[in-house]
Amino acid sequence: MQTDDYSGYNSVENVTRVGCFAHARRYYTDALKALPKESEIESTHAHKALEYFKRMFRFESEWKDLSANERFKMRNKNLKPAMEAYLSWLQEVQPKIVRKSKLGQAVNYSLSNWELLSNVLKDGQCELTNNAAERQIKPFVIGRKNYLFCKSPHGAKASAMAYSIIETAKMNGLNPFYYLKYLFEQLPNTKLSTPYALDHLLPWSETLPKECLKTFESKK
Repeated sequence: MQTDDYSGYNSVENVTRVGCFAHARRYYTDALKALPKESEIESTHAHKALEYFKRMFRFESEWKDLSANERFKMRNKNLKPAMEAYLSWLQEVQPKIVRKSKLGQAVNYSLSNWELLSNVLKDGQCELTNNAAERQIKPFVIGRKNYLFCKSPHGAKASAMAYSIIETAKMNGLNPFYYLKYLFEQLPNTKLSTPYALDHLLPWSETLPKECLKTFESKK
């Protein structure tokens, strides 16, 4: 499960948490913005840190078309040494900086979350960031600003489940309207007596009808 460092995710059982390099990098961009205008940016610790991130993200860009297994191998061959170099730098500069400064917060974020960040090396299917997940929850955030609140915890849970189904359908190339229509037609006649009873209805099922792949009709 790839997230930021919110401790609430620790309560989720039977998952391996993976950190987000974008969140770690953002602390350094914030540190740069906090510097006086006359600062020589290229000589700062924040700029040096961003150079490490630039290298790590460049690797990921080069490997974007690789299979998960190939990416796993390349990460452990090239990304791991780059991460180790960054860790050595963190350990070197930490005693020299003000802990509560913007730079101190950036350094401490990476160090305190190092295990989570390192978990990206364990599976080639993991991304370097959780940007994709954050993009998927954007519709929920926009909706929340419009309807402001859910009337009850049950309503909030139902809303989250609905958004999850819709966004997962979109990620699998489905038209949410036709996919939900298909679910409503099939579920009343589906026996739930076996653990895999719903497999053929999941968004990634290869047995879904072509109708679920229809694109939205443009409005005239």
